[in-house]
Amino acid sequence: MGGKIRTQRKGKGSSNYKASSHKGKGAVETKNAEITGTVVDIGHDPARTAPIAKVEYEDGETRNILAPENLAVGDEIQIGVSAPIEEGNTLPVGEIPEGVPIHNIELQPGDGGRLVRSSGTYAFVVTHENDGVRIRLPSKDFKKLNTKCRATVGKVGAGGRLEKPFVKAGNKHHAMKARGKQYPKVSGVAMNAVDHPFGGSAKPGKAKTVSRHESPGRKVGNIAAKRSGKKKKD
Repeated sequence: MGGKIRTQRKGKGSSNYKASSHKGKGAVETKNAEITGTVVDIGHDPARTAPIAKVEYEDGETRNILAPENLAVGDEIQIGVSAPIEEGNTLPVGEIPEGVPIHNIELQPGDGGRLVRSSGTYAFVVTHENDGVRIRLPSKDFKKLNTKCRATVGKVGAGGRLEKPFVKAGNKHHAMKARGKQYPKVSGVAMNAVDHPFGGSAKPGKAKTVSRHESPGRKVGNIAAKRSGKKKKD
């Protein structure tokens, strides 16, 4: 009898397939107030791709924010309608001019920021309309928001993160391990027949589509696929 296949091990949810949540620096949300703060530190957060900045606000509270490009320790940031259009400042999208790069955008006014939070990403305002503001996301999709939804001016820092090559397989392994993913990953057809339904040979005649009602050990490939293969052009 063969061992459990990868699909079954993932489904069990062991520590090998879970990201280490205890190493993170905590939530990163925009403070819901009209206030000024000073950047006291900028560092790495293992739980995210972007660097974070520790900000001490004038009311004594300290919070983490996503660090935009060109933000430095000692810089002053502002939150509110009257904040100037400068990197690190947060204000409603209705007050931000068209074409200005923004990140950490709220979906609902006061939610702290939900969109565009990965390293090197940014969106920008396209048009101001009567019933909202239309922005262009990094995916090139457009989204209409309430004019009171806030966003932070500037691009998220660490934009060159993907330009550095991993060089060694070990570096890639540790990067994937931090996100609960395995690397290197052996393909099913390269395994023995007892280790995987695709193993033993290439099995070119074996269908990769399986029923939704199959046992967990057979659920590999295209599960409950409505169709397979290349789509014919009209």
